[in-house]
Amino acid sequence: MPLLSDARKAVALVRRAIASRNAVIEVRQRLRAEGALPLHRFQVAVYFADSDVNLYQMRQWYKPLQKLAERWPVLILARNAPGAAALLEESGLPVAFVPKVGDLETVIAQQDIRIVLYVNQNTRNFQMFRYGRRWHVFINHGESDKMYMTTNQYKAYDYAFIAGEAARERLGRVLWDYDLDRRALEIGRPQADHFSGTLPYTADGRTVVLYAPTWEGDRPTAFYGSVATHGEKLVSALLATGRHRVIYRPHPRSGVENEAFGAANKRIIAALSAANAADPTAQHVYDDGPDLGWQLAAADVAVVDISAMVYDRLATGRPLFVTRPSDPRADVDTAGYLSDCEWLTVDQADDIVAQIERVQHDETSTARLALWSRHYFGDTTPGASTRRFHEAIDLLMQRWQEWNDAELSARRAEAVDEHDPDEVEPD
Repeated sequence: MPLLSDARKAVALVRRAIASRNAVIEVRQRLRAEGALPLHRFQVAVYFADSDVNLYQMRQWYKPLQKLAERWPVLILARNAPGAAALLEESGLPVAFVPKVGDLETVIAQQDIRIVLYVNQNTRNFQMFRYGRRWHVFINHGESDKMYMTTNQYKAYDYAFIAGEAARERLGRVLWDYDLDRRALEIGRPQADHFSGTLPYTADGRTVVLYAPTWEGDRPTAFYGSVATHGEKLVSALLATGRHRVIYRPHPRSGVENEAFGAANKRIIAALSAANAADPTAQHVYDDGPDLGWQLAAADVAVVDISAMVYDRLATGRPLFVTRPSDPRADVDTAGYLSDCEWLTVDQADDIVAQIERVQHDETSTARLALWSRHYFGDTTPGASTRRFHEAIDLLMQRWQEWNDAELSARRAEAVDEHDPDEVEPD
């Protein structure tokens, strides 16, 4: 058995190596066909060292970055071939493939990059940190109350763009000797200004419910998934009314660790299909697409597990439930929004229709939701976060210019001191 296991691992390694080599060839061919990047055009870069596996961290930034590029041209620096191939295909932004440090240095020398944005904490970010005379800015790939949001790695960046007051409070509780007032700039959730898209159904007065569970988790403290505990109950109840439309968006890893979750996921998908076959006007949706946004905007009510989806939905300021984990070992941080959210327990899953009616019409629930939404994201009116994002970039461009001008003045002063024509040579 050990020999068989080793052989399988060797085959997998060879396959990955071949796939990586093919991706390199594909990326280089496409970039050659597109032609060289214009020199000294780009002043904002987004650094992404990951493969396409973690592309979700970039996808949510595509539209905000495209909008920013109308003011400040944006270039993506991609270190990984499969990641670069996907970015070229999807992002709508210029991409530089820089697998080696030498490639990175070439692009930096040919461009006027003043701000570098980072969406994650990849260890290869440090290969970019070596370049001074530019601002390195952590923009993250989501908002939540996870430990990841208060890592001491924030100090490695010149600045961090944070969502709002909740993020500021988290960082203030954990980070020592960190100048929050200067280095943490609140921008809200620019992605929420682009939560739109073509609906895969025709709006007809049905109450639209988004059910977006996470996967089952790989350790007891992360057992947040609800597909096998809440999912079938609540979906069955909603399908039975004829007044609701379900958008089901499960985590792509559902069932990877626990077969029961995978089986429940398949049964829910089958139930949606059967309901649509019985009533074509129902138009329930099984959503496994790469784009996230239209679902959050379209849903009248959302049911989500403890995950980044809680905060993606909270940014819209619209009703949501968070499923209460059935496993008591799951680690639930109740210091922030989860201390005051609308929980949905396993016992309440059967009663989801009544629960939805309650949150849609209860003034206390509505006011509480609005309070927390503002605490996490500030002003959530359409366009407000985009404006703050652009203002933060403008501020850093201004600060870059101030530092650059000061450095040039200092150099000129040094040059004058060294070659002062009035200086008298000693005898």
